[in-house]
Amino acid sequence: MTTLTREQLPAAVRQIVAAQPITDMHTHLYPPAFGANMLRGVDELLTYHYLVAETLRWSTLSPEAFWLLSKREQADLVWQELFLARSPISEACRGVLTSLQLMGLDTGTRDLAAYRRTLEEMPAEAHIDRVLAQANVESVVMTNDAFGDERDVWLSGAAVDPRFHAVLRLDPLLNDYPRSRRKLIEWGYAVEEEWTEQSKAEVRRFLMDWVGRMKPLYVAVSFPSTFVFPDDSDRSRLIADCILPLCRDTNMPFAMMIGVRGKVNPALGDAGYMVGRADLESVTNLLQRYPRNKFFVTMLSRENQHELTVLARKFGQLMVFGCWWFLNNPVLIGDMTRMRLEMLGTSVIPQHSDARILDQLLYKWSHSKRLIGEILIDKYNDIADTGWRIERAEIERDVADLFKDNFWRFLKKKL
Repeated sequence: MTTLTREQLPAAVRQIVAAQPITDMHTHLYPPAFGANMLRGVDELLTYHYLVAETLRWSTLSPEAFWLLSKREQADLVWQELFLARSPISEACRGVLTSLQLMGLDTGTRDLAAYRRTLEEMPAEAHIDRVLAQANVESVVMTNDAFGDERDVWLSGAAVDPRFHAVLRLDPLLNDYPRSRRKLIEWGYAVEEEWTEQSKAEVRRFLMDWVGRMKPLYVAVSFPSTFVFPDDSDRSRLIADCILPLCRDTNMPFAMMIGVRGKVNPALGDAGYMVGRADLESVTNLLQRYPRNKFFVTMLSRENQHELTVLARKFGQLMVFGCWWFLNNPVLIGDMTRMRLEMLGTSVIPQHSDARILDQLLYKWSHSKRLIGEILIDKYNDIADTGWRIERAEIERDVADLFKDNFWRFLKKKL
């Protein structure tokens, strides 16, 4: 093995991190088979809800007037307000510029029309190939809603790009069961009004049908900050009687993303959601009561991060992942990643992109890799101070674990 000197260490870590292929374990990306669900290009980048909320802080337009504009008109307004009328220093604005730069476009020209032409003329498959190669992402994990408009794609049996892996997302079922129950009946599942043995069996049949159809890597849900388990609710009954038995029988983790507050400003649409601090007691109850189930967990509130990390020290069936949504900012990524590495070593998944637009992979991974690399340099220097030898092959092992192997190993783990 090659022992690195203190002088060699920073450059070696940066090179190893940059060269490491990524499995992006949670995205909202789709290949072309999913039609309009596949989002790409500069207008989509500019009208992402992060930038919409920022734009409407400056614009004299009301939210209602903004939504009446065409997509291109909205993008033009965002470009004017956030990139030309003032410096684009927010992380969302910087992300657009990084994405354009990594696609080979000259951000110095500020020529929005030229950026549009270049990306719009690129075929979808070529765009995917270019972005995945540039971001060094070898596979992405989608978010697939069996109750949503992508349902017809799955029912048609359309071929899906093998680089895009499925996840069975169950927000409608767990967060709005009365409406989902009506859908299940419409689709031929004899779910009764009361929570009977027949109802349980029919929901399980629905779930198994979609597991067979999608071949998902895990089951996932986004919970509000008020999530409680157990309680006397449809959600708790579904989790206990259907979701966890399914996950246990198929050896799939149950991924919980906890901490969303509903649209506190509905006029902003998707930009109107808020963050809320959650109670970790519910996660603790799940871990204690279901020791044969595996859980991926990420929390939206900064205030929940330390408690979640301590909880992961107690339960090997819990894998903490990513800096989700409002936490995907450099100052927070740095703080959270340092804490996790200091408390859990490399037994975490430090980041996922949560990308909804193909081009976002470029900036989310470029920015995150740079931050994580600098943190690793500090951590290796810390142990080098004790006289421990720093071997290049061991850094390569650690980095592979963080960006790829921990995810796949946890999927295969048996409890």
